[in-house]
Amino acid sequence: MKRHSGRDIDCLRPIEIICGYSKYAEGSCLYKSGDTHVLCNATLEEKIPVWLRGQHKGWVTAEYSMLPRSTQERTRREISTGRPAGRTQEIQRLISRSLRGIINLSDIAGYQIIVDCDVIQADGGTRTAAINGSWVSLYLCLNWMKNKGIIRNIPINEQVAAVSCGVFEQNILLDLDYIEDSRADCDVNVVMTSQEKFIEIQGTAENSAFDKNTLDNIINIAQKGIREIIDAQKKAVQDIR
Repeated sequence: MKRHSGRDIDCLRPIEIICGYSKYAEGSCLYKSGDTHVLCNATLEEKIPVWLRGQHKGWVTAEYSMLPRSTQERTRREISTGRPAGRTQEIQRLISRSLRGIINLSDIAGYQIIVDCDVIQADGGTRTAAINGSWVSLYLCLNWMKNKGIIRNIPINEQVAAVSCGVFEQNILLDLDYIEDSRADCDVNVVMTSQEKFIEIQGTAENSAFDKNTLDNIINIAQKGIREIIDAQKKAVQDIR
């Protein structure tokens, strides 16, 4: 089938990664996946959570938010409700787990890196785009630390990337946009490292249950997309020194 965007079923949306997008952040990028745009800023703090003291480790965490007009209708700022919504907390934890899964925390002992992911424009796949941009920003922050003599080497074991897939009109589609995501029979988010190890698989049947064979096929097409995203990340940071 041809999708409404003209893409083949196993094609990603166009990716653009603009490194150093923010003037003041130790690491930053604007990550674009089609019409989904996420600004990722990594901030270095010379402090760690209280519960981590004495363990000779650092910490990496993330925060996520959607700007009020990142969607077709205004999204209410969560600060006005007094606390992050459940969806926001879930996504923040997902991004944080994804980043901590590929870094040696003992190599940044005494430091905390906070990655802020702000969705500027949303067209589906904001959590996966946030993970992809967060890895770039984290890498840039660690490279900044290395250049400043804070650390000797960049303590990242491998890359991490994520993509969404789903079943739409009996076809397995890679990298769903909003129209496809809102009408999909099932929606699966896959987070995978550059060594093709899985950090997380989130799958939900929206309209009808799906079998193991379908899940296997979804994971296969997700792996293809993640390899391409990892290549884009690598190209974005390869000239950074």
